[in-house]
Amino acid sequence: MARRTKEEALATRHRLLDAAELLFQQQGVSNTSLQQIAERAGATRGAIYWHFKDKADLFHAMMERVTLPLEADARIEDHPDENPLDVIERGMLGALRQVTTDPQVRRVFEVATQKVEYAGETASLHRRHLESANACVADFEKALRLAARRARIKLTVPAPMAAQGLHALIAGLIQSWLLDPEAFALVPAGRRNFNAFLAGLGFDRPGMRTETTPKLVAAAANDPQ
Repeated sequence: MARRTKEEALATRHRLLDAAELLFQQQGVSNTSLQQIAERAGATRGAIYWHFKDKADLFHAMMERVTLPLEADARIEDHPDENPLDVIERGMLGALRQVTTDPQVRRVFEVATQKVEYAGETASLHRRHLESANACVADFEKALRLAARRARIKLTVPAPMAAQGLHALIAGLIQSWLLDPEAFALVPAGRRNFNAFLAGLGFDRPGMRTETTPKLVAAAANDPQ
C-alpha cells in the first residue's frame, strides 16, 4: 500500500510538471497560475503545494527533467586527448539535434528563453540561466585557448570575446529556428556557421575550406564592388 501511494504521488508530480510545460509554452510563465496547472493536471491546488514550494520551485523542477541545449555533457576536461574544437562541435551538433528531434527539450527550451520574465516570483530563474550561460562560455574559452595553442596560432580576437561570440551564435541560431522552424535546417546551419566562425578566428580544420570557400567565392563574384 505504501509503495502504491508513493507511485501515485510521483505520477501526480509528473502530471503537474507536464501540465506546467504545456501551459507555460502556450501562455507564458507569468500568465499561468498554479490553479490552472492543477486543473490541467486533474489535481488540486493543494497537490501542487505538497510537491512544490511555489511557481519558481515548480519551474526549476520542470527544467531539471531535461538537459537543455548548451548544457550538454561534452566538456573539454572529459576529453583531454581529443581536439577541443571537435569536442565543442560534437556538443553543439548534439544540442541542435536535441532541439529538432525531442519535443520536450524543444518545449522547455522555448519556455526558458521566450516565455519567462525575470521578475517577481520568477526572478530567481535569472540566476540559473546566467550560471548555465557562464559555464558554457567558460568551457568554450578553455577549448579555444587550447586549440589555438595546439594549432600554434594567435586568435584574431581575445579568447573571452571569441567564447562569448560562439555562445551567442549557437543560442541565436536555436532561438531563430524556434521562431520559424521552416526557415532553415538547424543542424546544417549550425555546422556551417561554426566552421565560418572558426575560420574567422584563424583556424584551418580539415574540410573547412571545402565547406566555406565556395560560398565566399560566389559572394565575392556577385558583389558589385
